[in-house]
Amino acid sequence: MTRKWFLLAAALGATAAAAVAFSSKARAKPAVNLAVSNAGPAAVSLTKATSVKSARREEITGALLPAKGLTLSFEVGGRLARILIRKGAPVAEGQVIAQLDPELADAQVLQAEAAVKAAEAQSAMATDVAGRNAELQKAGSVSELMNRSTASSAATAAAQVQGAKAQLAQARVARRRHDLRAPFAGVLIDAPDQVGATVTSGAQLFTLEQLDPLLLKLTVSDAARDVLKVGTKVHVEAVNGAVATEDAWVRAVIPSADAATRRIPVELVVPNKGGHFTAHTLARAVLPMGSAEDAVSVASSALSSQGGDHVYVIAGESVRRIPVQVLERGAQQVVLRASQPVDQVVNYPAPDLVDGARVSVK
Repeated sequence: MTRKWFLLAAALGATAAAAVAFSSKARAKPAVNLAVSNAGPAAVSLTKATSVKSARREEITGALLPAKGLTLSFEVGGRLARILIRKGAPVAEGQVIAQLDPELADAQVLQAEAAVKAAEAQSAMATDVAGRNAELQKAGSVSELMNRSTASSAATAAAQVQGAKAQLAQARVARRRHDLRAPFAGVLIDAPDQVGATVTSGAQLFTLEQLDPLLLKLTVSDAARDVLKVGTKVHVEAVNGAVATEDAWVRAVIPSADAATRRIPVELVVPNKGGHFTAHTLARAVLPMGSAEDAVSVASSALSSQGGDHVYVIAGESVRRIPVQVLERGAQQVVLRASQPVDQVVNYPAPDLVDGARVSVK
């Protein structure tokens, strides 16, 4: 009886386990791939392409330099007595910037002036004696030898006058060199902070720069040499975009490449009347590289650059990849030259969008 009961219980347990397993399989239905079942053309939006005229340009960054810059020094030594222009102030051409103590130079000028007067007095006396002896020699009262001797003395005295005047001129030049004058109009960039020091001839004390206009030195490719002409107007802007001008112009295109870079040096004159540009900072020049030509302007968000600059256009139910050459880059718009006419282009193209992909327009 016990054995039969045990077998019956085992059979009932197996039946229940089989029922549970069947119920679990019934509930485990295969997952449906919604992405596959709902697969279709990618949705894209379009943006308008506007026809414009534009020339190919090249953006090059360089340093803005003063049109003129010079470190000034006295040509004679002495004690620095006065500084008449403060640092950062404008200076007119010929204006006195600083002075050495002129006491000794003034005394030398007075001494040279006295020597000239003494030489002139001696010359006048010798000339008078020579003239009287010449008259007496004609009358036979003075010998020819005496006449020649007094004439020679008069000529020597006249030469001494010339020598004294030369010494006076040198003394006056030395006195003038005690005043340091600006050789051109500009701004005093650097100067000693105090006076009283004894300076030697040629000691570099002051820095003068002409800040209007400024000079922008760049190098361009050899292909651009024939395109850029002296006098061509150029757009120049500070690298931070705070200031710009359309009045910069090409001053020189050097007909010899830089030995290190093999590029052509170009010099631009940048007007700076208001002092908006800062010397010795970086600026960007947009150089025109040809005449205006037909182009299109599109939103910057429509341009793709992976594998080369290109845009996408709609061709039936798919997209077509159009290679382009960018002529101008802006924050909102780009101007480009396409290999074929375009009217509308795909805006915000997906990174994985490829040529020929099926799409639908939103």
